[in-house]
Amino acid sequence: MRLSVLDLVPVRSDQSTSDAIAASTRLAQTADRLGYTRYWVAEHHNMPSVAATSPPVLIAHLAAHTSALRLGSGGVMLPNHAPLAVAEQFALLEAAHPGRIDLGIGRAPGSDPVTSMALRGAAGRDDRDVEAFPDYLDDVVALMSARGVRVQLPRDLMRENYVLKATPAAVTEPKLWLLGSSMYSARLAAAKGLPYVFAHHFAGQGTIEALRYYRENFAPSDLASEPVTFLTVNAVVAETRDEALRLILPNLQMMGRLRTGQPLGALDLVEDAEAHQLGPRVQAIIDEGRRQAVVGSPADAVEQARALAEKFDVDEMMIHPVASAYRGTDPATSPAREATLELLAKELL
Repeated sequence: MRLSVLDLVPVRSDQSTSDAIAASTRLAQTADRLGYTRYWVAEHHNMPSVAATSPPVLIAHLAAHTSALRLGSGGVMLPNHAPLAVAEQFALLEAAHPGRIDLGIGRAPGSDPVTSMALRGAAGRDDRDVEAFPDYLDDVVALMSARGVRVQLPRDLMRENYVLKATPAAVTEPKLWLLGSSMYSARLAAAKGLPYVFAHHFAGQGTIEALRYYRENFAPSDLASEPVTFLTVNAVVAETRDEALRLILPNLQMMGRLRTGQPLGALDLVEDAEAHQLGPRVQAIIDEGRRQAVVGSPADAVEQARALAEKFDVDEMMIHPVASAYRGTDPATSPAREATLELLAKELL
């Protein structure tokens, strides 16, 4: 089984943004050393518990501190950005690190409505940008290609068509992936012949249906001749199941607060999470999240991972290591997240 990593660059209550980035840099280096296939960072905005606001900036940083990993976005939320800006950023990353860059694209805003408005700027981009998502996706693909995009202009402005390209002399292109957590993304990926990743770590529901539709309706393209997909899953692996359950609790509580509309803060330390009194709605979300995650001892985790790979018919799994830390941990490190990658690699790589 191939293993990869998804990282939201979590910010614990004992960390600054600098600490969180330092911890994720160490995590990426751990994945690189262990032979993980790819390492993706997400795009979220105005969230106290997430430092991953700009995937291309983080990818450039991580690529400079690793040697073999494919670095990518999981993903860039395209309605927040002009297609040409995204194409230029990732074409430049590919030029700097040939053969190592993935561009994962999503349709969700990755933020609240106010933050989305601020991201889109004075031009006043709105819901029409979400509706135009398939066209924007085509634009990004074409702009990163060697041929570029021909723009029709009035004859009095220019006699010939104007060509837009992300780089003047692209040799290779980033690998494009479509991300999603609904049937919409499965349909679009199948229709456009794109590699596809369903956000099982976040949605947890509808994964089988989405992947089945994608495979059965896939239309081959220049980007993929056959269906290509893998599974994302939350994971905490420790020496014992009890230890893993303690380490995953802060993340599960944060998801419970998010889905019940409660205020969010930085990711709690384990001791603080264990002291919280939870209502039944949050507890139900925690229980469901625990069932969907890979969590336990190495033997437990390997059995769970292989069962998921068989259930969803994938030969690559993207691990989202969500362990928190104990009070007194060096803020610039995330030892339990590193241990999750170490213990899984020891059994599966």
